Formats: sequence, C-alpha cells, structure tokens
Amino acid sequence: MNPKLQWIFERRSVREFTSGDVPEEAVRDMLEAAMAAPSACAKDPWEFVIVRDRGMLERLAAGLPNGRFLTNAALGIAVCGDMKRAHGSELSYLLQDCSAAVENLLLAVSVLGYGACWLGIHPRSDRVALLKRELELPEEVIPVAMLAVGVPRARPAARTRFRKEAVHRERW
Repeated sequence: MNPKLQWIFERRSVREFTSGDVPEEAVRDMLEAAMAAPSACAKDPWEFVIVRDRGMLERLAAGLPNGRFLTNAALGIAVCGDMKRAHGSELSYLLQDCSAAVENLLLAVSVLGYGACWLGIHPRSDRVALLKRELELPEEVIPVAMLAVGVPRARPAARTRFRKEAVHRERW
C-alpha cells in the first residue's frame, strides 16, 4: 500500500459504535466533502437527510436487512437524489452522482476519526418505500443509500483489495 494513500486504505466499514456523539460541525464537514464529489454536468442532484432521532433510527434499522447497527449509531445519513436535477433526468446519472457523494462522505467520516457503514437502498423497492415513507421524501426524490455514522468501537486495520487479475490492458 502506498503510504500517501493510507487514508483511503484506512476507510473500512464500521458496524459497532460507542455511545459517543458526532458534533454538527463534523457532520457539516462530512457533507461538504460529500458535495465535492463529481457530478454529471455539475447537476449535483444529491440531497441528504440527517437522522438523529432514536425512534426513527430504530424504525429504519427494523426495516433494513443488515441495518440493526443503525440503532447504536450517533446518526444516520440518507443519501438521496432528486430526479428533476439529475443530468437529463436520467436515473443512471443520479445513481452515479450519489454514489460518488457516498464515497466522499465515507472517506471524510474516516479521516475525521469516525466510523460509518453504507447500507444499500436503491434499487430494492421495499427499502426505497421505507425511506420514502419514514423520511417523508418528495415523489421525485429517490433514496440511494443510508449510512450509519458514529464513534467506532474499534478501528479495523487498513487494507487493500487490489487483485491484479481484475486489471486488463488495452483489451480484455
């Protein structure tokens, strides 16, 4: 692993959190990093719903497979996209833009000393419906991902997942 890229390799999914809080200033920094992501034709279709309410986190956790750790997170961040703002109103561009924002968000969380785990929402219709209902999202807004964010109970070791057989040169 190149030491200059250590901060990328240190980003790992965290599913266990302490009772520690994530201050609003840190959340603002995370969101600013998320919104620095590339976006097709700079349309920036992303929208973010910050959830700190324990009851809401519990309802979301109950409805999301593998989402139980939301109940112990300091907060959840729903990453959504507005179809009216997506390049050409295309779902594919919305998903790419929001996914880039999610990755920036995950990296910022890690660099700031917190932990997070990405829960996929789209394209699972039951998960999309749950977030649309619970978060009262407008019709044109599509939830793409939910992140559990908090103070990590432990820090997983840095790692690379590089596989040379996944790299092709010029042709397959």
